[in-house]
Amino acid sequence: MAARLLAHEVADLCLGKPPLRSLSLSSSIAEALASLKSCEDYCISIWDCHHFKNLENQDCLCVGKICMVDIICFLCKQENLASPSLALKSPLTALLPKDSSLVRHVQPSTSLIEAIDLILQGAQNLVVPIESRFSGSSRRKLLQKSSPTKSCTLHNGREFCWLTQEDIIRYFLSSIGFFSPLPTLSIEALGIISTEFISIGYHSPASSAIEAISRSLVDQTSVAIVDDDGLLIGEISPSTLACCGETVAAAIMTLSAGELMAYIDCGGPPEDIVRVVKARLKERNLEGMLEEFEIDPSDISSNSSLSDEELPSPTTSFSSSRSGRYNKSSSYSARMVRRAEAIVCYPGSSLVAVMVQAIAHRVNYVWVIEDDCSVVGIVTFANMLEVFRDQLESIM
Repeated sequence: MAARLLAHEVADLCLGKPPLRSLSLSSSIAEALASLKSCEDYCISIWDCHHFKNLENQDCLCVGKICMVDIICFLCKQENLASPSLALKSPLTALLPKDSSLVRHVQPSTSLIEAIDLILQGAQNLVVPIESRFSGSSRRKLLQKSSPTKSCTLHNGREFCWLTQEDIIRYFLSSIGFFSPLPTLSIEALGIISTEFISIGYHSPASSAIEAISRSLVDQTSVAIVDDDGLLIGEISPSTLACCGETVAAAIMTLSAGELMAYIDCGGPPEDIVRVVKARLKERNLEGMLEEFEIDPSDISSNSSLSDEELPSPTTSFSSSRSGRYNKSSSYSARMVRRAEAIVCYPGSSLVAVMVQAIAHRVNYVWVIEDDCSVVGIVTFANMLEVFRDQLESIM
């Protein structure tokens, strides 16, 4: 069993994965936005390609990835507030992080151990070639028809796919019996609870969390929303923001963290909060955002603040108890009712239970809380991979 597990290559974990949607590095942010809206993918890969100039000397490299959160945070920059439409004309290079190691190319024959090591070194996505569905002549025709500013899936005559932390955690979960008794140990006993996490006050301006949101996107975590006593109320999650439109930028610039939770709630933002966003945009002379995001300035409430009854209370975010605490018996149901509410576990939760939680809700982390809902820390897929990597090291 151990030999079979260690013998697996990244190609084995990529079976059946769809080819990457991609854009050329020379594309604009507006083109990336349109591409993200036209597909169901969380992110789109960005490529620096030269085969459009010389078909005989193909040279393609995936240099990064872009998601809706990158665009939202970019539009929230001070220099872009007055004219979002002009900001969207900027090249994609304005969004790409300086750290190019977040995306790494690997061969299909790369071992599972090597893939884990790359991820633990900071890679978010591994780019793996997959078997192309096209013949050599078909590939050449596709290359000739391709445009460096349009979405395509073929590079260097091949298609590629992502390999992520979630893919590897899913694989380990399918072979979890091999690691016994490790999966039954608590996350506290394993020492994988990170006490370094990003948080923001419930009543703090959501705009004060812009840098934190960008940081959590890179770290594949989230921003905790806490009350005055430091108790966990909810979160501003990049994975949730990535499912929203670019108009969330206006909400971030005008709402508090608590109001933003209600704005990104399931079913769309409440009308009263939308009116607040409109009013505050006008008060702050951000007509550019009103126009770009098709918000009618004439449909604006004269009252730009929510009453105590209208603003969601910190205690209403929790599922059952009158004190506004998470019910420990429901710790594994986790996401509760709203997208803005956090997935939680406890220090005594087992590793396998936390793995199942995260995978079920398609996130790379789970918040760790005490019975009184105070935040202990956060457990990430990276923390889990370190444990499995050590276990595999012991049998190599």
